[in-house]
Amino acid sequence: MYHKHTFKNGLRLVTVPMKNTKAVTVLVLVGTGSKYETKEISGISHFLEHMFFKGTKKRPDSLAISESIERVGGKLNAFTDKELTGYWVKTTGKHLDLALDWVSDVFLNSKIEQREINKEKGVILEEINMYLDNPRAHAVRLWEELLYGNQPAGWSVLGNKKAVNNINRNNFIKYIEDHYTSNNTVIVVAGDINENLKLKIQKYFKGINIDRPENKKRVIEKQLKPGALIHYKKTDQTHMFLGVRAYDFFHKDKYVLGVMGVILGQGLSSRLFTEIREKHGLAYYIKSGAEDYSDSGFFFTRAGIDNKKIDKAINIILKNYKLLKEKKVSGTELKKAKEYIKGGAVLEMESSDEQAEFYGLQELFENRILTLDEVFAKIDSVTVNDIQRVAKDIFKPEKLNLALIGPFKDKKRFEKLLKI
Repeated sequence: MYHKHTFKNGLRLVTVPMKNTKAVTVLVLVGTGSKYETKEISGISHFLEHMFFKGTKKRPDSLAISESIERVGGKLNAFTDKELTGYWVKTTGKHLDLALDWVSDVFLNSKIEQREINKEKGVILEEINMYLDNPRAHAVRLWEELLYGNQPAGWSVLGNKKAVNNINRNNFIKYIEDHYTSNNTVIVVAGDINENLKLKIQKYFKGINIDRPENKKRVIEKQLKPGALIHYKKTDQTHMFLGVRAYDFFHKDKYVLGVMGVILGQGLSSRLFTEIREKHGLAYYIKSGAEDYSDSGFFFTRAGIDNKKIDKAINIILKNYKLLKEKKVSGTELKKAKEYIKGGAVLEMESSDEQAEFYGLQELFENRILTLDEVFAKIDSVTVNDIQRVAKDIFKPEKLNLALIGPFKDKKRFEKLLKI
């Protein structure tokens, strides 16, 4: 069972004791990411994540930062997304104090030196190049560009090369002041916990900024007909995203979308895996699912398809979308999808880092937490009528989009296929 405490300055602490582990994860989540940026500092959220590993007064360089945890067999890392940034460390329970000291040190005391910024620019630029050279990863970027265009939701989390080259120390300091605040931060400690951590969190995070965080601009969505974005590249297979605009994470039907994603394209026995890969041999990987943010969301199918058979694959996917609108799924198939989700969640939650993320993300975005059993109850409440109702709502021509990378230049060819 988890425990939550909110300090007077608005900082939130969630602790999740786990009886059958000797590991502990400390995760610090901040409610900011690339959707909080402007064009001039595009990529700064991700860039800052890198800079937090370059040194503090106590741990003066990147070697000292990493070695202080790795010398006890621990793991450390960070991640940046559209609306959050996270810093985490995982150790054995006996090194919990070290974990708290380390994560608070990099979070509050990183030096952000200009000479290190200049060096790290090269690393970031190569990371951007790496994704551009990887069609499977680049397809994700094109999909979001197609949906949201020239606004933060449509920009890459990595930023663009021009902005990255121009970011300086003053930009970082202002960004930290605007977003890295107590009201915008959740600390999660999950795993081998045998004590009340409130006093320790107060001690380690006493220097946190208490100003109110800056808000992001709301995502603007406007679409009247099917959309397509085709990126020409000589590839051995076509990498594509095909899907529709859907719901944000506050929407009551997000659990319906989750079940629908499993039915269509998660697991070796899902509809699209069976038809696209096993029956027709068109792809090695194919997956369906939903992604939700605070003010936008989408449902997608992504796949790597034989270049010569891309039209056939698109038609099969759209046929399966349409089938969900026209015919109710069976009770047996619905039950299998629910058990797939629940079983997978139980297996994942055996690790302290997954527990930390499960509880922390809910608290950060919704300021409330559902237990795993409460989430399962939401999933179990989904009916065959719900699946058909939501399918009818989202699988409409004016919500349909296709983004792909492959040896193609004729956009109209693909727009003609987008019928549902």
